[in-house]
Formats: sequence, structure tokens, C-alpha cells
Amino acid sequence: MQLKDALFNWLQIQVVWDKRPSDRSAKETVHFFEEMLREDHQVTIVEKKAEGDNYLITYEQAGEPSQIAFPRDQADKLLNDIINEPKYNQSFGD
Repeated sequence: MQLKDALFNWLQIQVVWDKRPSDRSAKETVHFFEEMLREDHQVTIVEKKAEGDNYLITYEQAGEPSQIAFPRDQADKLLNDIINEPKYNQSFGD
């Protein structure tokens, strides 16, 4: 998986976990992508923040700092799809 795709996938599921902190599947998937980023790309996430219409991810790759931005509407799509699907829209204490 390309670095940009792995970062975007991590971001999407991190957004879900942020809104649904007791969602065990989201937590496990976040950890899966973090492990993939570390092992396959030598990347550690430093920070994720909303900035205007984007999410800005600050990360280090092999010790070098870098940033990438993704549109918020695209990154929030997974969360919105989960919220709008009754079979997945269970109460997670949110």
C-alpha cells in the first residue's frame, strides 16, 4: 500500500475512533494501520488536526518530519456512512 493511501486509511478510521472511543473494532483498526505505517513506511504519526476544510497530519518518516493534508469531507465519509447505516449505528457511549 502506498504511503498516502495508508495515511488516509489511518485518518478515516482515527476519525471514527475519535467519535466512537468505545468502538473496539475502530481502535483495533487504528492500531493495525499504525503498525503498517511503522513497519512498511517507517512512519510515526505525530499529530492530526482539523484545519479549515482539511485534516493536517504531521508525521515523521525515518526521522524526517513531514506533513500531508486530506479534505475533511473525504476523511469524514467513513464515519458518516457508519452513522447513517442502522446496523452499524449502535450506541458506543458517545
